[in-house]
Amino acid sequence: MSHMKRTFIVRGMDCAEEIEALRRTVGQLPGVSSLDFDLLKGVMVIESSSDEPEEEKILLAIRAAGLDGSRQGTEAGHDNGEADPSRFMRLLLCAASGALTAGGFVAHATTHGGLRHAFVAGEAGDHQFPLVAVTLYLAAVLTGGWHILPRAWASLRRRQADMHLLMTIAVVGAIVTGQWFEAATVTFLFSLALLLESWSIGRARRAIEALLNLSPATARVVCPSDGDVHEKTVDRVEVGEVVLVRPGERIPLDGFITEGNTSVDQAPITGESVPVVKGPGEEVYAGTINNDGAFRFRVSHASGDTTLARIIRMVEEARSRRAPVEQWVNRFARFYTPAMIVIALLIAAIPPLLADGDWMRWFYQGLVMLVIACPCALVISTPVSIVAGLTSAARRGVLIKGGVYLELPARLRAMAMDKTGTLTRGRPEVQAVIPLSGHTREELIATAAGLESHSDHPLARAVLRYADQAGIKPRVASDFQAFRGKGAEAVIDGRRYWLGSHRFLHEKGVEQDAVHRKALELEDAGHSVLAIGNDRHVCGLISVADGVRAEARAAVQELMAAGVKRVIMLTGDNEGTASAVAAETGVGEYRAELLPEDKINEVHSLVTTYGHVGMVGDGVNDAPAMAAATVGIAMGAEGTDAAIETADITLMADDLTRLPWLMNHSRRTLRVIRQNIVFALGLKALFMMLAMAGLATLWMAIAADMGASLLVIFNGLRLLKD
Repeated sequence: MSHMKRTFIVRGMDCAEEIEALRRTVGQLPGVSSLDFDLLKGVMVIESSSDEPEEEKILLAIRAAGLDGSRQGTEAGHDNGEADPSRFMRLLLCAASGALTAGGFVAHATTHGGLRHAFVAGEAGDHQFPLVAVTLYLAAVLTGGWHILPRAWASLRRRQADMHLLMTIAVVGAIVTGQWFEAATVTFLFSLALLLESWSIGRARRAIEALLNLSPATARVVCPSDGDVHEKTVDRVEVGEVVLVRPGERIPLDGFITEGNTSVDQAPITGESVPVVKGPGEEVYAGTINNDGAFRFRVSHASGDTTLARIIRMVEEARSRRAPVEQWVNRFARFYTPAMIVIALLIAAIPPLLADGDWMRWFYQGLVMLVIACPCALVISTPVSIVAGLTSAARRGVLIKGGVYLELPARLRAMAMDKTGTLTRGRPEVQAVIPLSGHTREELIATAAGLESHSDHPLARAVLRYADQAGIKPRVASDFQAFRGKGAEAVIDGRRYWLGSHRFLHEKGVEQDAVHRKALELEDAGHSVLAIGNDRHVCGLISVADGVRAEARAAVQELMAAGVKRVIMLTGDNEGTASAVAAETGVGEYRAELLPEDKINEVHSLVTTYGHVGMVGDGVNDAPAMAAATVGIAMGAEGTDAAIETADITLMADDLTRLPWLMNHSRRTLRVIRQNIVFALGLKALFMMLAMAGLATLWMAIAADMGASLLVIFNGLRLLKD
């Protein structure tokens, strides 16, 4: 049986209770196999068998939940709620409710002897309200409850109490008992709370969408036949086509520069704080910003497969992976609301039966308890914080695949790290230049670069990069001859020069004891040795090795300071190289000459000892160990697709200092979530005690609940500034 996914925009879906309502209406339709919701984007994804149920039935089910929806893409200009035409109407109705409540209060006060009597009458149950005051209060209830009453009715039909039904019962109860001021005030404050909550969620939506709406819609494609430039939508640009990018523009697709030099702001993708210089052969990413010069690049990935597209998919998937604390809150809320209704009934019935018999007073306190029962502040406290935490991390170049993985780094006690491509850069770099026989450093590099300019070997590329960075021009070499596995020779300025390995140096018969000892010393440190000479003598030595990342030592120290008890390097490289890298990076321990299965065993051992272990790697051989760890962390820029797909977290800029930042960010996120939960539950516990003591009022309870909802939302949004 075939399955299909359809996405619907749901207007007014600003709280987890609306999601539960949709599960009980849309989720019960025949053919629906699963529902997925994105509260922050206001969308619902339905997976169903074939094309059942029909779209009209889905829209009716959405309306049955008291909401309004439409199929995504059917509304021109819709932007997930920000262009909702009902938003302005809700604002007007809320403002009208507040004005009418104030008008009713003034009418009552001027008719019955001042403000004090109006307050006392409203709280004590004085039924002698003037007709004009009653009319204004009733109008305030109707305008403020215009969007609340349909949802309450839908909740009643579903036989499932939600906050809209609880508030409606409280308002009706206040009217029945003659509490017109309370009824109008509660309706206005609840309407205001919903409006402000919707605005707060909208703010979070805009902050997150700013991260995702990075790539331009069109690209300037260069025609290969005549060089003309014409625009195409990015989804129509094919791999291999050449695209022109001008200064100040966003790069539309991934690719490699073929012509031109510039600097690129890669912060939206990698989180790097400074622009990166780019030239021919360098990779560029969709969504990054071209700063200086115009350049052309050859497209390497289609629009749906760029680094940015992959980030967007991972962020979207991350929102469906709920954190344990979020799952706990949702389970708690399912039992919490019915329990609060029972408590409200007991408050209304038991005290008058056992004590003073004042049914009206305790019925009123039961209504207060219903207002307190609204769980929105509690339920919304976690998803807003989780998504804000995920978004903040993505802005810093740390891509986390879900809320469950956002929590885990806070608990890490051990960290295993691969060597090549993780602690080191994963490509050979010139480490030392040792001129001999009267030659200078510049002369030695110019000669070596001239000889290596004919080769594509990794060591040759390392020498050429070093010469380019040092501004040294290679000497012109002719009559080039390569000796496979050994080295090469060429004529430079009429003299024959050679370059090769330590073995090639030995075969030339010009090796001296001092040169031999120095070469062995470099090789023992894990370096590859390139010897350069001519027909008279050895001109010098160049050592090449996989360069240690500049930030590696600081990152290891910061990890220890952040609470990691043990950092260990796992590598398949030889003992000498592993020892040298461990000493340079400050890693306390290392294991060398490991196969992939050996790395898994080491990680399992760490998990047994420390419980929570992170594994950082970049290659296919690291993927199994990353999967075995509590948290797998991949190097995103240089890492293989297998490692990135296996990892729970990806460092898009390969910046190891993001590891201690990640641990601290995880702890901050958990701290904010706990603050929200404690505050929401604590405030409700306080008002429960006040209600049981007969001291709480309806408008006080709704004001407190509104304040709690807004406070937990804004407290969660603070994480966006991390």
